[in-house]
Amino acid sequence: MPELPEVETTRRGIEPYLKGRRVSRVIVRERRLRWPVPEDLDVRLSGQCIVSVERRAKYLLIGAEVGTLISHLGMSGSLRLIEQGLPAAKHEHVDIELESGLALRYTDPRRFGALLWSDDPLNHELLRRLGPEPLTELFDGERLYQLARGKSMAVKPFIMDNAVVVGVGNIYASEALFAAGIDPRRAAGSISRARYVRLAQEIKRILAQAIECGGTTLRDFVGGDGRPGYFQQELFVYGRGGEFCQVCGSTLREIKLGQRASVYCPRCQR
Repeated sequence: MPELPEVETTRRGIEPYLKGRRVSRVIVRERRLRWPVPEDLDVRLSGQCIVSVERRAKYLLIGAEVGTLISHLGMSGSLRLIEQGLPAAKHEHVDIELESGLALRYTDPRRFGALLWSDDPLNHELLRRLGPEPLTELFDGERLYQLARGKSMAVKPFIMDNAVVVGVGNIYASEALFAAGIDPRRAAGSISRARYVRLAQEIKRILAQAIECGGTTLRDFVGGDGRPGYFQQELFVYGRGGEFCQVCGSTLREIKLGQRASVYCPRCQR
């Protein structure tokens, strides 16, 4: 599933080709995504100039002169730029054609993603209750510490709660907790302020590094597969259950937390 760094890499990849360009038409081949694609999307977007390409959490916000297209990639979605007229494969559901001759193509084999329209995107029901962006000054260890007071839930699902902070998905929560030396099973309310300060720093560092990794492994959003590089070469614990810890040599343990697989080092994380 694309996480925040992959979505940010997508945003950076497509922005230069969209911003300042005018939409000529929208072709919708399949409306049945997680929520139906608006039937009047072509009417709303055609003829408009794209004025911004932004991100909020894992949502891409493609701002036009009047209104905003909200895109979520779901579990298997991707966006890439192609030459107009390129025949569409089975799972290539939507083309946004530009007067430049390019088209932004949305592909989603599992159809868990979304393409929605809003006149006020930050107040849309999907976005208005989201917590702060992790790479801004609005997110820090003090926020984590204060919100965790009295909470018995495990710290890993706590930091993955989008009301606490957005974009800390399973991969990056696992890696940040390892870097901060915190056992993912620990009760959120039992962790000290100093350790939350360290955890917030590691979340910021790892997400920033992952974004740069995605950028360096990205080949081309024009004519390519539109999928950014992932952070796999840097992983210490995620997906490595039963392997040796790269720091201390202990065997990494895999458990279930919040219905998700979690891997941790029993020696490095306490």
